[in-house]
Amino acid sequence: MSSIRSFSRFGVNRRAFGGLLAGAALLALSGAAAVASDLKEVAIDFATYNPVSLVLKKQGLLEKALEQDGIKVRWVQSAGSNKALEFLNAGSIDFGSTAGSAALVARINGNPIKSIYVYSRPEWTALVAGKDSPISKVADLKGKRVAVTRGTDPHIFLVRALAEAGLTDKDVKFVLLQHADGRLALSRGDVDAWAGLDPMMAAAEVEEGAKLFYRKPEANTWGILNVREDFAKEHPEVVKKVLAAYEEARKWALANPDGLKEEFIAVTKLPKVVVDRQIDQRTELTHSVIGAPQRQSIQAAGDALVAAGVLPAGAKVKETLDVLIDPQYLPAGR
Repeated sequence: MSSIRSFSRFGVNRRAFGGLLAGAALLALSGAAAVASDLKEVAIDFATYNPVSLVLKKQGLLEKALEQDGIKVRWVQSAGSNKALEFLNAGSIDFGSTAGSAALVARINGNPIKSIYVYSRPEWTALVAGKDSPISKVADLKGKRVAVTRGTDPHIFLVRALAEAGLTDKDVKFVLLQHADGRLALSRGDVDAWAGLDPMMAAAEVEEGAKLFYRKPEANTWGILNVREDFAKEHPEVVKKVLAAYEEARKWALANPDGLKEEFIAVTKLPKVVVDRQIDQRTELTHSVIGAPQRQSIQAAGDALVAAGVLPAGAKVKETLDVLIDPQYLPAGR
């Protein structure tokens, strides 16, 4: 009441003050609508290492969610975490799927992203050698050529494996290739080993008898969806709608494993036996929240990279994780 009286002293009565408040509210609403209407398109990636994204794309769930807002969806294929992160940093996509460890390294290196969702708990990487290769343990890689995709979970997995075996990246020859090219280089004998990634890794096993000579499931960091930080600040409601659509796709995939495989085969053109190996044996889709287990896994990877000298000694792993992880956009009742 005192504030209304003070306005009255300046010749503004209660009715007029109420009109001012209503006008301000209308201006605020029209401003919010203008911000929403400024967004005409959402760019998002899909990837064979992210099976949920294939369901999301095929079923048009995101298009349906954003249709009433007049927002179109543009899909961009990512060949690996490194490509998704390049696209995010360049602003050519708004949402990108990566490994958690790759997102951490990118954020440490200045890529302004937020990690907002878990799309899988995979064992998507291992160290792979040819069928008749004498390589049977990590120590055997000393002096050998190893295909790897820099800035991805397989790269980080390889660095950690070497460190545990008392080796560094100076003890082996990294041959930098995208994942599919790494598999091809291994099959042709151009490299001695490959830091593999599914589904190419499963295909190499089934089709060529390639052997996974070093596996460590817990060193595979989680499949994480990221968003550009500025996009999340400007369009938080759109981010929530994207995650709600992702949740719909993830839950459908869990309830329809055969349907998921059909979607996967349609995109990858891989034989069912290869897809069975990836989906049934090495892909878990029961998580969506970035919580303590994800944080611990990603921090362990970051600490290992600091110890191996891949990240600088002064890298603030925990502090960066605090900035990187932002689970606030997940829908209620997920």
